Amino acid sequence: MTDFPRLETERLVLDKITVEDIPQIVLYLQDKVFSDYTSNIPYPYRKEDAEIWLKLSTESFKNRKGFTFAIREKNGKLLGAIGLHDEGSDKAELGYWIGIPYWNNGYVTEAAKAVINYGFRELSFNKIFATYFPHNPASGKVLSKIGMQKEAILKQHLKKDGKYYDIPMYSIFREDR
Repeated sequence: MTDFPRLETERLVLDKITVEDIPQIVLYLQDKVFSDYTSNIPYPYRKEDAEIWLKLSTESFKNRKGFTFAIREKNGKLLGAIGLHDEGSDKAELGYWIGIPYWNNGYVTEAAKAVINYGFRELSFNKIFATYFPHNPASGKVLSKIGMQKEAILKQHLKKDGKYYDIPMYSIFREDR
């Protein structure tokens, strides 16, 4: 597999993130809420952060360890990103973010369904899981809507700003599809 996959849903196109997307990524991720709601998006978010992320995403794809898709409207406008990251043992972690103007429109749910289908059908994962900070309940709702079920609470699993957080973990299995 050398070409990055392109997935289409009713309203979206999921494809490769490019250098041309960097200004929009930086613009979206300026809001501190992204740092507050994730374990790996820094604040303030700089152009250099986007360039590093793009480079890491490209390398991960080449090594077949990560599949990070741009979430776009059919007209090509970038809305956010979603990805699967191979954790070994035929399982992958789902992660995503979407620009604040596009919250509460079902875009992440729509994109996540397509990416999960891709993960099971094309990448042969057995399990796809996701975690979220408890102060971001909207992310938990997305996971439920896409058919994931709460598997565990990972006690004091992440430390952010000097505080330990119990992290819900949701999963879906190929056999459940």
